[in-house]
Amino acid sequence: FLFVPAVEVKIEVVIPEKERSKEEMSPNGKASPLIYKVNGTARHYHLEEHPIASNPYHNPKDIVEASVCHVKDLENGQMREVDLGCGKALLIKEGGEFHAVGHKCPHYGAPLVKGVLSKGRVRCPWHGACFNISTGDIEDFPSLDSLPRFQVKIEKEKVYIRASKQALQTQRRTKMMAKCISLSNYNLSSTNVLIIGAGAAGLVCAETLRQEGFSDRIVMCTMDRHLPYDRPKLSKSMDSHPEQIALRSKEFFCTYDIEVLTEMQVAAVDIKSKVAVFKDGFKMEYNKLLIATGNTPKALSCKGKEMENVFNIRTPEDANRVVKLATSKNVVIVGASFLGMEVAAYLAERAHSVSVVELEEVPFKKFFGERVGRAVMKMFESNRVKFYMQTEVSELREQDGKLKEVVLKSGKVLRADVCVVGVGAVPATGFLKQSGINIDSKGFIVVNKMMQTNIPGVFAAGDAVTFPLALRNNKKVNVPHWQMAHMHGRIAALNMLAHGTEISTVPYLWTAVFGKSIRYAGHGEGFDDVVIQGDLDELKFVAFYTKSDEVVAVASMNYDPIVSKVAEVLAAGRTIRKRDVE
Repeated sequence: FLFVPAVEVKIEVVIPEKERSKEEMSPNGKASPLIYKVNGTARHYHLEEHPIASNPYHNPKDIVEASVCHVKDLENGQMREVDLGCGKALLIKEGGEFHAVGHKCPHYGAPLVKGVLSKGRVRCPWHGACFNISTGDIEDFPSLDSLPRFQVKIEKEKVYIRASKQALQTQRRTKMMAKCISLSNYNLSSTNVLIIGAGAAGLVCAETLRQEGFSDRIVMCTMDRHLPYDRPKLSKSMDSHPEQIALRSKEFFCTYDIEVLTEMQVAAVDIKSKVAVFKDGFKMEYNKLLIATGNTPKALSCKGKEMENVFNIRTPEDANRVVKLATSKNVVIVGASFLGMEVAAYLAERAHSVSVVELEEVPFKKFFGERVGRAVMKMFESNRVKFYMQTEVSELREQDGKLKEVVLKSGKVLRADVCVVGVGAVPATGFLKQSGINIDSKGFIVVNKMMQTNIPGVFAAGDAVTFPLALRNNKKVNVPHWQMAHMHGRIAALNMLAHGTEISTVPYLWTAVFGKSIRYAGHGEGFDDVVIQGDLDELKFVAFYTKSDEVVAVASMNYDPIVSKVAEVLAAGRTIRKRDVE
């Protein structure tokens, strides 16, 4: 399936090359349908004409103005949620000045008044997205949209906010974006920017290019059959359908001329001739390339791994099918990874039984440490999840072609109707082996702080890369998190446009289980101690991960907005010492 900015997709006869130039302009001077040849079938599309959205402030009926407080009601550094009658705004006072922006994070709707205000920006308490308080612009992810900004005026010691009703209701603002200038002038098998992969990194790269005024052709290609979607929801909200978790609508891609080729796999990249070769033989020339292919789940290596009802969760269809098959049945999850544990939590109420098999002695030991891991394990056990630790699967047994039992190396046999495998992943970079692009011994693409590979014009982003992390003295790390993929995509786009922007973001992630969230910021790899404040048994705690004398990461549960506070301190380049948190 090929999705390109389209009103319609039709089968057409391909016009021979020499005839095409005559056909490309229709009599009225507008672009006529373009033709794409894929798998020997020609397809074409019309570019729609999109009216430029008018400024909502031009409609007086859409405007509301209200007095929200006295000037002395807010101290410097304070935030307050204020009601304008038809919606709320976030009023902020910093450096003696008042600012007003949307009060909800556009990502998942977190109340920003509970977030962290620091040096001209507010950070979301839930997932760490950051917004400029003067402009509302997004400065760190995850969220694709910015906040609406409202006018503030002071009259007779009173603070007034003037706002668009529409903006108060939507609580989000998409940045202004360029469009492609006349796609009709292009050779169909060449593009200015080619993006391999349509996850967060690929999408943010395309959007950033348009936001920065780039008006040449952008093509994204993906092995997936869907437009970019909210991948973390596959394990956190497994019933979600693709359209419910889409990051952008089809109309969005049409409006901003971002072409998406779905179910298209790149088999090789020729860096000398700047050509990507697809699995079906289709070739596309590019000027700039972003590789954002993510990773591939590891499979089990035991007997019976190919059996029906054994799943890696890669797509919305996988997640939906697992929920359907698991309802009132026996589920075995192999691997107490983030994915494995989130799936276990989601299925705990729905399945007859949920068992988790893991090689370590406690879940998340390497990531959260033993004490936090044990507290999380206890919470799972109190929700009917059984653990089989320090063992692995030796065989999957079938009956009538379907999974029946999971046999462990310890000798234990578990009844299983469905098996979900979450034993980690490897970077999806096999197709680059002969390309000349620098790949390390684990298969990760090596990039610098500008997301550039060793090949000029070739960038890489997301789960498949190692990059220098400013927070850990520029140590080359792999950070396979949703927020980081967004930021990689943005930095890559800015440097395709020669901005010279370096990445300096603080990693931020979260996991959601049984209605509770664990938030995490920093990079704790190699921590040698954990300082815990609060009560692990009550699941109300903050854990500081230290290496030597320095705090390198923080995790919390029911302790907001501590993780966002620490992230802001680290983002400012300040060091937190172990003695500061003991």
